[in-house]
Amino acid sequence: MKIAVDAMGGDNAPEVVVQGAVRAASELGIHVILIGDKELIAGALGSQISSDHIAVHHCEEVVQMDESPLKAVRKKKDASIRVAFDLVKNGDANAVVSAGNSGATLAAGVLTLGRLKGVERPAIAGIFPGEKSHVVLIDMGANVDCRPAQLFQFGIMGHAFASSCMGMKNPKVGLLSIGEEDTKGNEQVRLTHELFEQSRLNFRGNVEGRDIFSGDVQIVVCDGFVGNVALKLVEGVSEAMTNMLKTELKRSFLGRAAFLFGRREIRRFKRELDYEEYGGAPLLGINGVGIVCHGGSSARAIRNAVKTAALYVNHRVVQKMVEELNTMVSNRTFG
Repeated sequence: MKIAVDAMGGDNAPEVVVQGAVRAASELGIHVILIGDKELIAGALGSQISSDHIAVHHCEEVVQMDESPLKAVRKKKDASIRVAFDLVKNGDANAVVSAGNSGATLAAGVLTLGRLKGVERPAIAGIFPGEKSHVVLIDMGANVDCRPAQLFQFGIMGHAFASSCMGMKNPKVGLLSIGEEDTKGNEQVRLTHELFEQSRLNFRGNVEGRDIFSGDVQIVVCDGFVGNVALKLVEGVSEAMTNMLKTELKRSFLGRAAFLFGRREIRRFKRELDYEEYGGAPLLGINGVGIVCHGGSSARAIRNAVKTAALYVNHRVVQKMVEELNTMVSNRTFG
């Protein structure tokens, strides 16, 4: 098991990324390959560079956050994110983890590994806790302008992922909109709704933002613009609610006592909504395992992203998705 980590990707690269990769190597025994400028990586590694579970692969270019992803990946063949996927293509690594430009991660994954059969645009799938079950939100930022047919494909990929990799039997699919009625939403949403209605997926119609965490549907479909806004909103609300609750509980003696006795529950609640617990989100639709991390990921988030990548490789996520997609095609699930 070898996980290629884009050491130059992210707001806090390479120091924090390297720290997270080192934690994954030392605590989980996962072999990591740090991709990027060897001198900068060596400075972040310090004495830990001698570890048997850590290797460094030098490259001199980086795709910056403000660059056009596709143009940069095509032009910069020695960019860290492209080199990382090249290692997977050549069999020198099993998966890629990056907190860098998510568009560049998508572009590099597609250009290097290709797409799964029948997939026009890969998408980022986020996994959230729900009241009744986990919920897969797709797409979370890979595609900001989508046609209805592409949104429909996201639902297909979400169904295949949830069925084959999360143990969900016939998961319910919902389309994120501004109202539950099928007439609500923009033209993109209304046309996508028609495609889902004509399919044999377990489509339950439109859902609103408040329904994401209910667990009434297991797959919530939207374009990457809406999905990324939803993701950042969840992160902000989770942090704000936790801080506001602590402040209120500390206002009185009884509140402070309740806080002391309930600290474990508060931490558990915060952990349920904390993206760092998952580390990153899978990039579905490419012919390999790619994990996209938050640009501001901490060392803990990177560590857990490496863990998630190794888990998906061990569980043959890509192969299972291919099998599930083929089964859906043969059974005419798409309509």
